[in-house]
Amino acid sequence: CCSGYESFKSNNSFSSLQTSFVVDEVSNIVKEAIESAIGGNAYQHSKVNQWTTNVVEQTLSQLTKLGKPFKYIVTCVIMQKNGAGLHTASSCFWDSSTDGSCTVRWENKTMYCIVSTFGLSI
Repeated sequence: CCSGYESFKSNNSFSSLQTSFVVDEVSNIVKEAIESAIGGNAYQHSKVNQWTTNVVEQTLSQLTKLGKPFKYIVTCVIMQKNGAGLHTASSCFWDSSTDGSCTVRWENKTMYCIVSTFGLSI
């Protein structure tokens, strides 16, 4: 009822799915990591460090299992819903024909979780 996802995409078409950064594939991995780490929990300040660690580590673990020629960078922000605003931005100097990024925003009644993943072709 109260959780929602938004995925923001940034990558180009590639000739081979085996060696490309597939935004939908990465987004699904991130969503599974968030659900596994946070699930139906309410915001608890004392658990945020563990939750963020679990999200990034599980995401990296699943991405590396894909066996694609990428270096990955994963960031996770968890913020309590209290009416405050949050603005994020990123900028990359890379090869847009091979590298890609994906940002997933997850929320429930008490918190937001924003995960950004960058894939840099090796």
